[in-house]
Amino acid sequence: MPESRFSPRFPLAHLGALALALVLSSHATDAQAQSRRDREAAEALNQRMLDAEGRYREALVRIANDDPAGVEASNAALEDMEDVMVACEKQRGCSVPQLLTSYKRLLKADADAQAGQGEDDAPVDAPDGSLPTADVPAAASASALLSEDERFKRMVELNPAVQAGIRRWLTDMRVSLITSHENYQYMRHLMSPAFKRSGLPEALLFGIMAKESNGRVHARSRAGAAGPLQFMPATGRRFGLGPDGSGFDTRYDPRQAADAAAVYLNERFAQHGDEIEYWLAAYNGGEGRALRVYREAAGRRFWDPDVYNQFPPETRDYVPMVIAAAWLYLHPQEYGLTFPKVDARPATFRLERPASIYELTICLGNGNTRDGYMRALRNLNPSYEAESLLPVGTVLNGTVRMAGLYRQWCVRGARADLAAELVNSDPRAAIVRTGAIEVLPDANAEAPAALPAAPAAPRPPQAAPAPARSHRVARGDTLGKIAQRYGCNISTLARANGLRAPAYALKPGQTLTLQGCAR
Repeated sequence: MPESRFSPRFPLAHLGALALALVLSSHATDAQAQSRRDREAAEALNQRMLDAEGRYREALVRIANDDPAGVEASNAALEDMEDVMVACEKQRGCSVPQLLTSYKRLLKADADAQAGQGEDDAPVDAPDGSLPTADVPAAASASALLSEDERFKRMVELNPAVQAGIRRWLTDMRVSLITSHENYQYMRHLMSPAFKRSGLPEALLFGIMAKESNGRVHARSRAGAAGPLQFMPATGRRFGLGPDGSGFDTRYDPRQAADAAAVYLNERFAQHGDEIEYWLAAYNGGEGRALRVYREAAGRRFWDPDVYNQFPPETRDYVPMVIAAAWLYLHPQEYGLTFPKVDARPATFRLERPASIYELTICLGNGNTRDGYMRALRNLNPSYEAESLLPVGTVLNGTVRMAGLYRQWCVRGARADLAAELVNSDPRAAIVRTGAIEVLPDANAEAPAALPAAPAAPRPPQAAPAPARSHRVARGDTLGKIAQRYGCNISTLARANGLRAPAYALKPGQTLTLQGCAR
């Protein structure tokens, strides 16, 4: 690795060598034979590794901001990672290859951090030190991915229904699949740990997310399912999802939704064993129906005609489509599929001037992406509405790239001012009112006889139209849109109706008092 601006006490190359040696010496353990204590200890080590990696990444951001405490924090995080690796080798049931994923992300950092500077972006002040979680399988250790691939192959049947699903994803739904993959890369560090801790295939998480929402955390169905994994309200409540008291529904939070999905699928594993098709049928059509059909099937697979035909058409379509998306996640090259590389290294940045996500989307530019950063910002900060003005000091989740672009383009300067001007522009200002229209006589028409002038009757004063006093919330309304429509101050309108920042959650049919509104 080239020298960086800091020198950790434990060089990453040495740690990588240690990790590789541990991989070669590790042995498989039968999960069924593990004691509860062993499983809990292994899960605790997995969590320690994830926490240490997160602290290491935060330290990199501090180093980039010339914070001297960053070097000490990075050294401490690497020490903890080394301790975890040593402990994992001794702990029954702990997967060293799984922990090695964190090392690989850090060891390959330099090569990947140098990739792709765009026209829009002269060098950005981004720290050298973590791996873009980009394409599959580059972001996972080869051994861990191979293990997942083989396990997934054994658990599903690649039959004509799944092949038809693959065909659909590669033709008229190709754009949706690629968009889902891009969205997932930004959220992967939030969502995948829950599945890895539970021993569930990450590809399955991607397949469900692609089919349910295309990776849009604010997706909502007409039936009321919400979030990236589309939990219904009642199911969400069973797994701790729902309104959190601040006006935000945690079904929209990618980390919490993935945690809940992992628990849900482990429940299905307890009922149906390794048969993923039954898990997915339960996820889509309800676990009650799936369990009844499974018990009556007496060991027959989901694809048995007598079993398959007991599920509704939507579920019969859903199951192979999820499996097909998961299969393509694991085998893109086999089908000539190239997922765009996304620099998704997580980081946070603090607003130095008030801004909305709309405004940030404009000033950040494209930054070597196809569509810019609006969707990523919304997915990583699900509790904020896109048009809500966020105050100075608000900490937003983003990527290393976004943090650098923010400092370069959004704090001050012409582009920052232009973005603010565009977002704050009021369409009503475009309406220009003129005086009374003068009707000119036809030059060829005969002039009328002159009449004696009569005194003009005074016009009664016209009362200004009374401003609207209430508004009934329609589907799709946000507080920002309503405030713009009636010329209201958002903060005054929110206080008058007991709405809490930052979500300002509204319900269709709710009546708002239009206090502080011009119209």
